[in-house]
Amino acid sequence: MQVPLNDLRRTTATVADSRRAAFSRVLERGSFVLGPEVDGFEREFAAYCGVAHCVTVGNGSDALELALRALGVEPGGEVATVANAAMYSTLAIINCGVTPIYADVEESTLTMSPSSLAGVLSERTSAVIVTHLYGRLADMQALRAVARSRNLPLIEDCAQAHGAHLSARRAGSLGEAGCFSFYPTKNLGALGDGGAITTNDRALAERLRSLRQYGWDRKYHVAIDGGRNSRLDEMQAAFLRTHLPHLDIQNARRRAIACAYADRIRHPLIRPLPAGGEESVAHLAVVRSAQRDALRIHLERHGVATDIHYPIPDHRQPVMEDQGRRISLPVTERACAEVLSLPCFPALEDAELDHVITTCNTWVA
Repeated sequence: MQVPLNDLRRTTATVADSRRAAFSRVLERGSFVLGPEVDGFEREFAAYCGVAHCVTVGNGSDALELALRALGVEPGGEVATVANAAMYSTLAIINCGVTPIYADVEESTLTMSPSSLAGVLSERTSAVIVTHLYGRLADMQALRAVARSRNLPLIEDCAQAHGAHLSARRAGSLGEAGCFSFYPTKNLGALGDGGAITTNDRALAERLRSLRQYGWDRKYHVAIDGGRNSRLDEMQAAFLRTHLPHLDIQNARRRAIACAYADRIRHPLIRPLPAGGEESVAHLAVVRSAQRDALRIHLERHGVATDIHYPIPDHRQPVMEDQGRRISLPVTERACAEVLSLPCFPALEDAELDHVITTCNTWVA
């Protein structure tokens, strides 16, 4: 049996007809940028997330960078983030002319540690980016308390957490701004790149709308520094509108897969991350092993595709070499050496799931 890590053809098959209708609708209308489909998706996704405003952009990286700029982060300061999420927040911070500082992560969830965050903040810190890694909400109550004690805006990196919620509040509604990616493999994915920022702050939303289109306050009149061309096109917005009504059902299936791994993988050298409840949407199903490479080889020999999310901590990347020598993040570094992602997507079949679990349990290390 061959089990893919993901299979977008299967996952999107249920919306094939509505996708074709959306494609035809956009073509017939002849409006392709910042038209009615974008307006409709922004309204619908804002309502889904439980916020007043959604501003779509070209991709998730732009969402992070423009959120920082709209919140007034100035060059020369610092922004706090984590180092186990593939450099996305780090690059946005650097691109704003700001220095990233890193909090370590919790051993159990691999999301930002509130106590570590409190220990790295300084008078130069101007914002905090919290990543909801693998689709699990970070401890937002504790992290908000730390940020508010310093009067710092808190940005959620929700690229893997579409629909995750706790106490009726969804990802994207728990900080000053929530940044989403709609890359095709995300829980809510487009046919290419796309992103969005959610917020309850009207003034912030207006600045974001200006920044995504050159910094205009009106056509051809550039009033805000730091603008760019970063717009979600009509076709992607139309496709996202077809997916959004199915998101909660697909998230429930992802969560059930993660729960099966957590409950049924019994190998003493494999530790599944806790599956979680509705605060997790299981974007990825991750296990840890001190012998990860040997486990990965075993799984691939038995037809199970895997990946590593993510192998290199940000502060150990070549571009961070000078700063990285001075940073110690023991939990982050240990996790990056151990994590392994198993197949987890809504159309994964029960027989495939059973095969993955059996293959894990029969591994002879």
